[in-house]
Amino acid sequence: MRHTHVDLASILAQPTPQIDLRLQAYEISTGNFLRAVTNYTNRAIAEITKHRNAQEADRRKLAERTQAAEVETNQCKLKEIDLLAVLAKEQDETRDAEQSVATLKRQLASTRETCAGIDSEIEQYRALVSNLQREKDAERNILNEHAAKLDPELAACESWLKCNIEGIEADQLLIRFSHLDEANADREFSFVLDVSTASYNVITTTPLLPVLPILLQELNQSGDVYRFIKSMRSAFRDLLQAHS
Repeated sequence: MRHTHVDLASILAQPTPQIDLRLQAYEISTGNFLRAVTNYTNRAIAEITKHRNAQEADRRKLAERTQAAEVETNQCKLKEIDLLAVLAKEQDETRDAEQSVATLKRQLASTRETCAGIDSEIEQYRALVSNLQREKDAERNILNEHAAKLDPELAACESWLKCNIEGIEADQLLIRFSHLDEANADREFSFVLDVSTASYNVITTTPLLPVLPILLQELNQSGDVYRFIKSMRSAFRDLLQAHS
């Protein structure tokens, strides 16, 4: 929504001064913005669900392979026991039986090699599952630490300043203030802060602030975002008082 220049002097010179606030255009713009935020949120949830489902499928496949390997190992061990029993019995028989025993020994050696290979594969699967679990736990701990550090500061700032802070696009924050206009506590004053580079930038403000360049220069010199938010709120309040 474009802001129309207001000639305050000519308006005040009128018998009945009036300012067209263009509330309908503002409501349309706000509605479009809220729909964009909702779509962005839905896409983010869908992407997270997709990754979570893929990880869950991988874990199920690993579990199934491990279980199958363990079953095969147990079967090999049972077969080994049977072969040992046959070997003990054949040792008491004739020369022909001894040849059968030799054959059984070769089979036993082959079976043991197979079991050893399966045991090694099981250990690899177990190590892979363990690594995946450690990575997942580490990522969860990092996210929890960041959330624990930021949530109290954000909640205190929003409560004290009567503001709401939310992400709208990559590296962009929408900050909205209320309770500035005593005649209309729900009236919102807002601006979009771009934090994508080392030099902060304000993309848009509603309404326009003449002192914005000064405040933005102070922000880039100090790097104190919370102080900048408080300064913007004070600037909106001063602007409102100047026009009242």
